[in-house]
Amino acid sequence: MSTPASTLVIACGAIAREVIAITRANRWSHVDVTCLPAELHNRPEKIPAAVQHKIRTLRPQYPHMFVAYADCGTGGMLDTVLQEEGVERLAGAHCYEFYAGSAAFAEMAEQELGTFYLTDFLLRHFDRLVIRGLGIDRHPQLLQEYFGHYRKLVYLAQAPQPEAYAQAQAAADRLGLVCEIKITGYGELATGLEQAHTAFSRRPAAGHTQVIQWQN
Repeated sequence: MSTPASTLVIACGAIAREVIAITRANRWSHVDVTCLPAELHNRPEKIPAAVQHKIRTLRPQYPHMFVAYADCGTGGMLDTVLQEEGVERLAGAHCYEFYAGSAAFAEMAEQELGTFYLTDFLLRHFDRLVIRGLGIDRHPQLLQEYFGHYRKLVYLAQAPQPEAYAQAQAAADRLGLVCEIKITGYGELATGLEQAHTAFSRRPAAGHTQVIQWQN
């Protein structure tokens, strides 16, 4: 019988695949991963309460917890919750920032403020999360309201499949934007998780990497 995991990573569903890949590649057998729905990004005001509920529900099972979210549009409210709970998160304002790297992302944002970003996850679920999620399929006039001030779509690719580049171009065409592709890998997501793991490794527990819940 294996020893229960000692560390829980509470991750956004939009980066679930990448978080799990990193834990498995590093053989962090004492780390479990649980995820919240990626759709929360369309309602960021709900993220802090959802994360807090996860923390309080699962805290009795884990000596260590870490939150794999950036601020993600919560306006600092996620940090308020995490300070109250004594749990740390990934650095950065958005997942785009830690994929691209903070310095590179700041440079991109400065060069072109009107940029819409896609990750591997957002590209795979573009129709569900962007077109249908924002109601553009039902109300085509919303396309101009949401994206009229954008000029460029940047696909930040973590581990792109061969068809991903054509899909990114199709997404840009759908939104009326110029397409640009940047291969980022896991970027600062990997280093952020590695730093958290190092901090917790003083009291490791054997076990197995397990996906408790993957809602995406």
